[in-house]
Amino acid sequence: MLLAVIESFVLSFVLLLVCVINIQNGAVGGVHYYEQPVKDRVVELGLITEKEIKRNYTVSGLALMPALLIAAPLMVFCVNGAETFFDGFIQLTVMYLLCGLFDRVFIDWYWVGHTQAWLIPGTEDLMPYIHKKTWLKK
Repeated sequence: MLLAVIESFVLSFVLLLVCVINIQNGAVGGVHYYEQPVKDRVVELGLITEKEIKRNYTVSGLALMPALLIAAPLMVFCVNGAETFFDGFIQLTVMYLLCGLFDRVFIDWYWVGHTQAWLIPGTEDLMPYIHKKTWLKK
């Protein structure tokens, strides 16, 4: 189980890396993670197009999904030596829950909500970008 916890840090790092790459040239590059009113405003302001938002969303998914859907099960069954479905299920559940917790607490609450890294000029009136209802739902 300890390995699953450690491996959840690996998944969290991959998620963090994908986010960092998305916003490397400004928060507009990660606008596909925002609520629809923010996306609409950014397009209206001419900072990005709908096509670019869709492309960024697809590229982010292609970068993140293999880690979540291929690397995580490989770590559980090949590295951790899970032998039964139940063992693998429990370890993957722990890994995904901890990665989700990292996403909600560090990325959504702290990084997006309490730093300037994700601030998009012209959308300040739409803050907070992740509303409490959405945050709790996730």
